Amino acid sequence: MSIRCLFAALRRFFLIILLLPFLLTSCNSRQTQETVTEAPKPEPRYLFDIQIDSLEVIQKSVGKNQFLTDILMQYNVDYPTIEHLVKNFKHTFDVRRLKAGNNYFVMLGNDSLRSPKYFVYEINPADYVVYSLSDSLFVYRGSKQVETKMESAHGMITSSLWNAMVGNGYDADLAIKMSDVYAWTIDFFGIQKNDRFEVIYERKYIEDKPVGIGRIISARFNHNSKDFFAFYFEQDGKGDYFDETGQSLQRAFLKAPLKYSRISSHFSNSRFHPVLKYARPHHGVDYAAPAGTPVYAIGQGTVTRKGFQGGGAGNFLYIKHNSTYTTAYMHLQKFAPGIREGVRVQQGELIGYVGSTGLATGPHLDFRFFKNNQPVNPLTVESPPAKPVEPKYQQAYQILVDVRTKELHNLIETINLAMEQSQPATKLDM
Repeated sequence: MSIRCLFAALRRFFLIILLLPFLLTSCNSRQTQETVTEAPKPEPRYLFDIQIDSLEVIQKSVGKNQFLTDILMQYNVDYPTIEHLVKNFKHTFDVRRLKAGNNYFVMLGNDSLRSPKYFVYEINPADYVVYSLSDSLFVYRGSKQVETKMESAHGMITSSLWNAMVGNGYDADLAIKMSDVYAWTIDFFGIQKNDRFEVIYERKYIEDKPVGIGRIISARFNHNSKDFFAFYFEQDGKGDYFDETGQSLQRAFLKAPLKYSRISSHFSNSRFHPVLKYARPHHGVDYAAPAGTPVYAIGQGTVTRKGFQGGGAGNFLYIKHNSTYTTAYMHLQKFAPGIREGVRVQQGELIGYVGSTGLATGPHLDFRFFKNNQPVNPLTVESPPAKPVEPKYQQAYQILVDVRTKELHNLIETINLAMEQSQPATKLDM
């Protein structure tokens, strides 16, 4: 071999040595790239925080007159196991509270035996109870994650708040909550056609599905051309509703002892009696409502009289609220459990049900109000307000009112603009 050839061979050798690290890096890079592009492993699936990849899940609803024993024995859970679960874990869940229509889930082993591993019962949309049916028998409760969103509603009264809410596609529970907020300040039996309301409230969601109404955040109710504002505010750990000046909406007495009916007869010194067929004083207000409608105490006090008068009041109840005021509830179908003379009741507590006992042509509540033992018109009684926002919270409250009022005004402007354009008003983006 010539010296010239030898030098050429050495150059090729050293060139290979120099390029070797780059070649190895390139190979590793391609290998890494190939590894990254491999299909990722599927994420494990969970239901009620139970991994269900290796389980068969069966979803059904509780049937009428169906018990836990009936359900579990369909899936070959023996009676001693069921008895053990029911007796030893009754403090976790009382199986007598199983409700027809509620969902349950049975999780079976995904094999030839299909042995039951878990039974899950949905108590409500948010809460559930899990029965572990494997070797280790136990029961525990769980809750789904609830997301709260701020939403708005509005409407114009044509007949009632209930009809206005439902007619505009809102949840009926919102009408109940709103009537509770204004229970002391607005007589919903006297609301007028074309009264208006706007409300901002919390709506609860689970897995993007609405499951209920939370608290009302703020509201405006325009009644008889007068604005009634309501703002939720917490002081000393307790939340309540106040007007724009910081006065509590709560009063010593509710405006009415029942919800969603109509006044069929007003307070009068000379009313033609529909049964007796002659005129005589009617020192009360008659609320016409379906038989069985709940009747509530308008204020806290003590039951002083309870009885039956066949030729007049039927089942009646008297509550003494203080040294000045007493209220009476007549023609009741029946009394609420535990209501008896001497018992102290709270404002809004259930005391009985609308009926037609005694001298009555149909189901209604004859409600009477006495001041210093003299009958007065319940619809004109002025009730003193509860404690206002405390001075140390006034500044914080005023800041909140400014924010909430602006939100309500934005909602009102959006509604008015939509009405001018003859289009449905859009929801306020909170």
